Amino acid sequence: MELISWNIQWGRGADGKVDLARIVDTLRGMADADVLCLQEITRGFSDLAGHPGPDQVAELSALLPDYQVIFAPGVDRTHRDGSPRQFGNVIATRLPVREIFRHALPWPADPDVASMPRVALEVTVQAGSRLLRIICTHLEYYSTSQRAAQTEALRDWHVQACDHARHPGRSENRPGPFTPEPRPSEAILCGDFNSRPEDGAYLRMVETFGGVTPDWHDAWIHMHPGQPHAPTCALFDKEQWPEPPFACDFVFVTDDLLGNVRRCEVNDRTDASDHQPIHLTTDL
Repeated sequence: MELISWNIQWGRGADGKVDLARIVDTLRGMADADVLCLQEITRGFSDLAGHPGPDQVAELSALLPDYQVIFAPGVDRTHRDGSPRQFGNVIATRLPVREIFRHALPWPADPDVASMPRVALEVTVQAGSRLLRIICTHLEYYSTSQRAAQTEALRDWHVQACDHARHPGRSENRPGPFTPEPRPSEAILCGDFNSRPEDGAYLRMVETFGGVTPDWHDAWIHMHPGQPHAPTCALFDKEQWPEPPFACDFVFVTDDLLGNVRRCEVNDRTDASDHQPIHLTTDL
């Protein structure tokens, strides 16, 4: 299975131009991906830099006709005319989808900094003969306290999912929403964590659960032991990021999936966004 995670900054490249077709061309040039996890997708925020189109979910659906495009807005508002004003994450997949969760991440008050609501989009897919949870998220940038709370929520939801995997709920005697879908413990969690490897949110994410819950592991570190983490930001867009390049985008996999990882690489060539995409290959 081929997966790519990328904060595409609504398709805005280092040249300042918004071009979703360029994003898709870059993705297709990297791999014949089964799953695409994209952050910073907008519907209605056309006043952002570069002036994205009114509905990037529809644009991506047209550019990816062989994928199911699933959107989860963190920011979900409306214009005065009732049209959407949304900003969030997309998972696009060619694998059969069994279940979808849109988790609103915690947003505790932090009046000293700018912030926005954030979301984690979770999709259970059928990957060959097995089920797999894929979570695409984007944590808060400015607020350390909000980022910490969001990390704890991601850990808590993982514990709950693994509890469901071990102890499936009962079903009613008739079909309906009380008939549960299986929840696998095997999972991939990816996105822009706005946390460097030495920062608290990252360190908390890879902290052991100390029980029956499978731990999260950084797939890039697993494939490149002993090496400094490949940077995923500040490579090309020096107007927004004048500091040296750094890593803040990651792909985590669970203990029970780690042995299936065959590749995890950062694309350090494209300047189609202010972040770099990460390509994961697993045997499933």
